[in-house]
Amino acid sequence: MAGSVFDSPLYTRLFPTGEVGRLFTDSTEIRAMLIVEGTLAKVQGGLGVIPETSGAFLHRAAMEVQIDPAGLANATGQNGVSVPGLVAAFRNAIEAPDHAQFVHWGATSQDIIDTALMLRLKQVLSHYETALRRVLAALARQAEAHADLAMPARTWGQHATPTSFGATAAAWGGPLLALLGELDSLRAHLWVSLSGAAGTGAALGDKAGETRAALAKALGLTDPGHSWHTDRTPILMIAGWIARLNTALGKMGEDMATLAMTGIGEVRLGSSGCSSTMPQKQNPVGPGALAALAAQGTALNAAIQGAGLHRLDRDGPAWFTEWLALPQLCLGGAAALEHARDLAETLIPLPEAMTTALNNGQGLIHAEALSFALAAKMPRPEAQAEVKALCTKVSETGCPLRDLAGEAHPDLDLSAVFDPIRQLGEAPVAARRFADAVHALPEPQASE
Repeated sequence: MAGSVFDSPLYTRLFPTGEVGRLFTDSTEIRAMLIVEGTLAKVQGGLGVIPETSGAFLHRAAMEVQIDPAGLANATGQNGVSVPGLVAAFRNAIEAPDHAQFVHWGATSQDIIDTALMLRLKQVLSHYETALRRVLAALARQAEAHADLAMPARTWGQHATPTSFGATAAAWGGPLLALLGELDSLRAHLWVSLSGAAGTGAALGDKAGETRAALAKALGLTDPGHSWHTDRTPILMIAGWIARLNTALGKMGEDMATLAMTGIGEVRLGSSGCSSTMPQKQNPVGPGALAALAAQGTALNAAIQGAGLHRLDRDGPAWFTEWLALPQLCLGGAAALEHARDLAETLIPLPEAMTTALNNGQGLIHAEALSFALAAKMPRPEAQAEVKALCTKVSETGCPLRDLAGEAHPDLDLSAVFDPIRQLGEAPVAARRFADAVHALPEPQASE
């Protein structure tokens, strides 16, 4: 088994990360850090903190220089962070001592690493939004097309009352729609970091705040107005959001796997897996991956939330924990969205199987509706007690509930009670309301 399934050629199609996978490589991290270093120099040159010619030179050099990640391994292992080795390699590579002395001016390693992470997380959220919109569009189509397709709702794994497949799709999509609506708030917490060794900005001089604001603007990030070396709010918020995303998609996967089970078979998955020995098997691989990624996401989020306890003004172990857990969480969210999009676009409901499921059980699924119908002519507790007795008789005799109720109350028209379509309540409305909300989504804003 590979150390990470997301980096494994063997498992790449089981846990596909798409473009997000490219954001969590050594070369991409180094490139992001060089962008931060170069932009910092340019901003400082413009503010007169360092010579303007040096700022322009370093900015251009940071865009062009190539640094081998393997060459930084020894320094990173010794220092616990990659920036000292990176700065040294950058200075050597540009071969311009007069300018090189101004690299990393007034910043600390955490400023560069955290800001570079924010740049990559900005791209992660952009990819997530694109994928999430596709999942929502597919679920909206399912909800709209099948708003009135009756099927059994299930509570505690047992038939409850009728619902519609469209409402089920809407229930999958509701949390995703809410998560999409939170992205603007998350993006507002993509903070730039520039506070120096102990978060005071002392080495940045009297233009510390102005420099931080200018760096944020140049990078398309937010200036928090303070040091956040130990205030991990952005990381905790993004990790929590991804964990909730994984949970919502995992729930959808669990439901799809259940509805496709032998003995239920109310949906057909667009793609499924085979067994090595049982030719009849069509395993719900995609839904299974969603459930597994949700479990992984919950564990990783717990580690990250716990790592929010950074000691004093800078911390090492808590920061390392973020490095270990956050990339895996981001990649898991990307893989879950890939699976969810495919499943939502190709899932096929099976109306005949749903109708059969509604008709099985001698009509016991309509027991609640019958109790309310009887409550129109007797106190509800008495109606409930009578229906419960009738249900027991159904189980003992095998006689359908509709027949027993008709014999007990020949004066009542119970046709609506035993018509699933007329017992859907607000399910069709909920399905169409969700579809309308998705259709009304504004177009995404172009990334800066």
